[in-house]
Amino acid sequence: MFLSIFDIFKVGVGPSSSHTMGPMLAAARFLDLLREGRDIIPGAGQLSALRCHLHGSLAFTGKGHATDKAVIAGLCGFRPDAFDAKAAAAAEAACRTSGTITPQKLAPLTFRPDEDIIFDYGPPLPGHTNGLVFRAYDAAGNLYAEETYYSVGGGFIKTEREFATSEPESTTDDIPYPFHSADEMLEMAAKTGLSIAALKRANEMATGHGKGLSEGLDRLWQVMSDCIDRGLEEDGILPGGLNVRRRAKAIHEALQAEHGQNLAAPHTINDWISAYAMAVNEVNAAGGQVVTAPTNGAAGVLPATLRYYLDHVPGATRDRIPDFLLTAAAIGGLLKSNASISGAEVGCQGEVGSAAAMSAAGLCAVLGGTPKQVENAAEIALEHHLGMTCDPIKGLVQAPCIERNGLGAIKAVSAASLALRGDGTHLVSLDACIKTMAETGRDMDEKYKETSLGGLAVNVPSC
Repeated sequence: MFLSIFDIFKVGVGPSSSHTMGPMLAAARFLDLLREGRDIIPGAGQLSALRCHLHGSLAFTGKGHATDKAVIAGLCGFRPDAFDAKAAAAAEAACRTSGTITPQKLAPLTFRPDEDIIFDYGPPLPGHTNGLVFRAYDAAGNLYAEETYYSVGGGFIKTEREFATSEPESTTDDIPYPFHSADEMLEMAAKTGLSIAALKRANEMATGHGKGLSEGLDRLWQVMSDCIDRGLEEDGILPGGLNVRRRAKAIHEALQAEHGQNLAAPHTINDWISAYAMAVNEVNAAGGQVVTAPTNGAAGVLPATLRYYLDHVPGATRDRIPDFLLTAAAIGGLLKSNASISGAEVGCQGEVGSAAAMSAAGLCAVLGGTPKQVENAAEIALEHHLGMTCDPIKGLVQAPCIERNGLGAIKAVSAASLALRGDGTHLVSLDACIKTMAETGRDMDEKYKETSLGGLAVNVPSC
């Protein structure tokens, strides 16, 4: 299986890649099914109405993650990569008032969000805890079409058929360096003398990205960097009812005031890193534009680590940004293919833990690390997130998520530094760590996997 860097890093909208972006894309795909006339129930009359059922984690934390709003937006024609928040809010208001939507190339359809988006708090669907079912009906109320989707993390969605058959996102037929494990990746690097970034670049070029690769990488970092800057400029209370105050701006202003006065302790660099990460996740929590890295809930770790490199490391240059991103994406592909990046599937170890591993690898690479040191950096970062639960208070991607990104970025920097102090030789391999993450996620109680039924979500008042 080959996952492009543009599969791992996707421009989208907050607060959640699996609970917001995924359902929005699923709604759009269901409309495509209807437009194309696929899988229509024999004997059904004229298409007349729509309904959506949310299951598992999508039901339990859907309100906090704006899943209902995402479904409405998707059915109204909006997509995450070009999301217009004001236009989407206007379309939602019109839908709620009229009880209808008019998708492009389809007749007006009855859709009353308060009645037709159903939060099912029963057992999750068998394929994945993030399941949603779209149903269309004819004027007589008979079933017209139906499709089940799973939102499997990072904005990836699969139909029930795709999930059951384990269809790969992409084949490796034309990939010059297909690696399915970290060990294979290291073997190829040793055999060819290429860096991990160079292996990944060659694979991307072979898939047809060509000239678009550089422009695509530039856009990814530009969106990430803009997100940091926007978060450092905004303050106030985040939406959702927890009354969480934005903190990144105040922290950043304090750090700027101290800068150059020789007043700060050396460990203050951690505050800079945290401020960058928290800025991103405060934007995400408010429904702003972010890049999945590899998910929205963990979107701040990698941009913060890369901004730390650019702004605080002597000799850092912008021309190393592509190598950072390509290296991180190579690690992210291994994590998603061999374990999971979904908090609803394996807990936050799969989100912030994966983001820290990717970030540590990218930083180690641009600081001159060998492929073995890069693999070691990723392993160190991931190992020390193993077992981390996903327990968002009130189902919001705010507490503990925002601060957790800051600590994930700090761990990434520390992991890269430790790896560079060695020669790449270490006891626990990245492959073993990834396997352990998958096993730990399977063993983890469901209440600690993005349901808000355990952990901080039940021990901290949410009102």
